[in-house]
Amino acid sequence: MGINLEEVPDVEEVIIKTKEKELILKKVNVSKIKAKDTEMFQIVAEEIEEIIKENKEIDEKDIHLVAQQAKVSLETAKIALEESNGDLAQAILKLTS
Repeated sequence: MGINLEEVPDVEEVIIKTKEKELILKKVNVSKIKAKDTEMFQIVAEEIEEIIKENKEIDEKDIHLVAQQAKVSLETAKIALEESNGDLAQAILKLTS
């Protein structure tokens, strides 16, 4: 059927990212399988590390408050809030000091 299988050499780790988490596969063997116009990868991992992402939404009211207090644009205020994990006081201090 025209299926080719070849090992992908020197793979150190494979990272799979989803909206909620990241899977880090370590000590892996990766094989590439070609069939017709399709390529597939087979991954065998000895270690798997799972990292859960924290998707904390920044409230629009908080963005406006930080922008007003620090006298900056809404975009700058939003970035400061993201960097300070939504902490209003920390975001304002960061922008004003």
